Amino acid sequence: MKIKTTYKIILLLSAPLLLQSCFVAKKYTRPEVETESLYRTDNLPQDSVSLANVSWKDLFKDEQLKSHIEKALENNLDIRIALQNVVAAEAYLKQGKAGYYPTLSGTASFTRTKNSGNSQFGSFFTSALEQYELSGSLSWEADIWGKIRSNKRAFGASYLQSVAAHQAIKTDLVAGIASTYYQLIALDKQKEIARQTLEARKSSLETTQALKDAGQVTEVAVKQTEAQVHTTEIILINLENNIKLLENTFSILLGEPPHEIARGKLDDQSIDTELKTGVPYLLLANRPDVIQAEYGLINAFELTNVAKSSMYPSLSLSANGGFQSLEFENWLDASSLFSQLVGSLTQPILNGRRLRTQMEVAKAQQEQALLSYKKTLLTAGREVSDALYTYDAETQKLTARSKELDAYVKAEDYSEELLNNGLANYLEVLTARQNALSSELSYVDSQYGQLSAIVELYRALGGGWK
Repeated sequence: MKIKTTYKIILLLSAPLLLQSCFVAKKYTRPEVETESLYRTDNLPQDSVSLANVSWKDLFKDEQLKSHIEKALENNLDIRIALQNVVAAEAYLKQGKAGYYPTLSGTASFTRTKNSGNSQFGSFFTSALEQYELSGSLSWEADIWGKIRSNKRAFGASYLQSVAAHQAIKTDLVAGIASTYYQLIALDKQKEIARQTLEARKSSLETTQALKDAGQVTEVAVKQTEAQVHTTEIILINLENNIKLLENTFSILLGEPPHEIARGKLDDQSIDTELKTGVPYLLLANRPDVIQAEYGLINAFELTNVAKSSMYPSLSLSANGGFQSLEFENWLDASSLFSQLVGSLTQPILNGRRLRTQMEVAKAQQEQALLSYKKTLLTAGREVSDALYTYDAETQKLTARSKELDAYVKAEDYSEELLNNGLANYLEVLTARQNALSSELSYVDSQYGQLSAIVELYRALGGGWK
């Protein structure tokens, strides 16, 4: 009997190896996606080097900015939430790796049964029956169709997806910190321009009052000049308010309560790293959200394998044994030992269409993941194109605004000189002053726009997380 039992066990254990040729789970291959024309690079050459490969520590030169980025990467709440998602995914990954191992459980129980006198056995067993049991149970399922293997790969893809999501948040955070920082120092410069303009217009108001007393201009000119003083005051108030609000936003990015932000000056900023987009195919390796989307596709693909494998027979082996006795004194005796070994091959037949529904849903979710992957890649290409053209436009505008500002400043100087000599209308002076202020503020906007476009290109190419 022992020899026959041994043969049966060997047969059950070797069956999975004999059936491996029946493996039905497919192996994932990256889908065909168009990458050649993902974005347009009219001005920048394409090569195997990308701006995304440059560390943010090397890209940005402002030491205070780099200090803020480093602090944000440590304290930002979104980063910390993403890290906990990675921890959770890692736990599931360990669970997936343990899928090949058998399950083992232990049980200690005491049962007391008192039969009814009118029951089938009540007339034979009038007293209560007591039973003591100490047992262990072991079960193991053979991975014939690759269900366990696919489940393990699905957990692995989910883990890597959470890692990529963490990297994507780092990329967005670095870009967000840099862009907000540049916006702050741009507002600082505009505030300084507005403050200087306010002082100049207060001086002009005194001059206009003197000209009115001399009979060269009317009270209308005085009031118009006074109105420009108040207009500049309003501009200054708005700028100061915007700075406070932006500092509050910046503080949240740092993971801190709202406070004043230490920063440099706009004119001291420079990014001299060569702008290279690399070939579009590099987005597959550099953009964390594209990587995240592909791991989502792999996860859905492997879960489809799991759903398909569940429709095939499952081979399992289970065993349990231990001590079982009606008397406490004999509970752990050798005569109280019992054991059971069961090998089973189970084929689902009728299950309320549960398995077929699971299969159809898994296929639909896999198609959704594929479409999401393609959409993410297209979006990445569009963002790179947008950043390139925005940078080019801001660079051109900066040149034009510089010439515009120079012309308006000279026009303002000439008109005031003519007014003081009684050769110009005060309306010409007011117009020249307003145009000069607007042009100077717009020039600062273009300075910020150019820096912001570089940051956006860096983010769009997938830089910041390495």
